[in-house]
Amino acid sequence: MAKQRRLNKGQLRRIKSNQEKRIQRAELEIEVEDAALDASESGIVVSRFGQQAIICTDTEAALRCHIRRAVDSLVCGDEVIWRRFKQRSEDVAGVIEAVQPRRSLLSRPDYYDGVKPVAANVDQILIVSSVLPAFSSQIIDRYLVACEDIGVTPVIILNKADLLTELDSEQRQEIDHALTVYRDIGYQVLEVSAKQPDSLHALQQLLNSHVSIVVGQSGVGKSSLVNALLPDIDADVGAISDNSGLGQHTTTVATRYVVPTGGVLIDSPGIREFALWHLEPERVAWCYIDFRPYLGQCKFRDCKHQDDPGCALHEALEAGDLHSLRLYNFHKIIESMAIKKPSRATTRGKKT
Repeated sequence: MAKQRRLNKGQLRRIKSNQEKRIQRAELEIEVEDAALDASESGIVVSRFGQQAIICTDTEAALRCHIRRAVDSLVCGDEVIWRRFKQRSEDVAGVIEAVQPRRSLLSRPDYYDGVKPVAANVDQILIVSSVLPAFSSQIIDRYLVACEDIGVTPVIILNKADLLTELDSEQRQEIDHALTVYRDIGYQVLEVSAKQPDSLHALQQLLNSHVSIVVGQSGVGKSSLVNALLPDIDADVGAISDNSGLGQHTTTVATRYVVPTGGVLIDSPGIREFALWHLEPERVAWCYIDFRPYLGQCKFRDCKHQDDPGCALHEALEAGDLHSLRLYNFHKIIESMAIKKPSRATTRGKKT
């Protein structure tokens, strides 16, 4: 397994500075005497807001708790140890004191905060793309790399499939080709529409007995899908911007919902771009599962899989054993990882 890329000194300073500022802005930790707390209990984080979190237990759906300063990382889906106030005041039920070991952790790199955890203990990631805003196999491939990196099963969801008829033939062919490529590789692909309940049956069955998280760009309809699958929760829904054609941010924090028929569904915030700069290029290549039979077979050990002589990937491509779309997307990801990230000044004031 390739090592993760080390952050340079400037990045480490920015991360440390940002973390210190967050600590300074955080609420003062509430010192609570042991005598004021009941015995330890187990719970699961539903969502987190600053120095507080909403948790659930086997019998209670939503309890607000303070977070001990010693708990340095807490995200939706974490299994926690907490203690209840013997005499409850205000709307806070207790204090979270520890986090259980995680079985999996989905993270994304952030320029200012380093690698940010998104959700814990998921076993299935629903990668949602859509007809509008513009379909992007690039984004899908980035999420597939993230899934393979942490060993979690991905499912590719094309939402707003009812709008396919509104596209011209070239656009429809592009989407059909990309979905066929993913099916050929072995990934499960579903075409659905939040506005057509009959199209959701297969997706509903997939949720049973799984802890799933919905991910994707802003505007692809994640919250609409969650609402359609779980009509009682009323997740926030946004529209496509008339000016930019991009989706508007709706969900602001990852939130955990229980599926009535069994399983759990986590709705995550939409993002403009899912970066992978925290991984080494060799790791990204390994996370392309269709590349694996050919990795290590190139003529040169430092092969970049471009025009290098004796490249096993290009030989497989010429033989029809690899799809050109995947190799193209791989090179785009590697190029994006090498691009210098914008300075704080150029990103200040922009939505993330």
